[in-house]
Amino acid sequence: MCAEQPKGGAVARQAAMLCQDHAFQLYLDRRRRAKFGIEEAALPDGTHNAEDARDWLIAACKIQSRAELDSNYQARQTFRQIRNRFNHWRARQRSQSK
Repeated sequence: MCAEQPKGGAVARQAAMLCQDHAFQLYLDRRRRAKFGIEEAALPDGTHNAEDARDWLIAACKIQSRAELDSNYQARQTFRQIRNRFNHWRARQRSQSK
């Protein structure tokens, strides 16, 4: 008998949309370079795609599926922190390009 996977709700949908966002994928590229001291030539912008973003997000939130975000309080809090950091980064990028 297989355990049934939880169905995704509003938070899981938000996470799916975030992973599809090219700006979030770019954020992951730049975050990884900064964190690990990687040169841009070794990890150029555009390296992360939606699947990479999904894999990174579920690992960061310590879950198996984005659907768990709606029922796992700790994972949901981690997701919100990630989304907030990304939104702050995006706001800084926009203000620097003006």
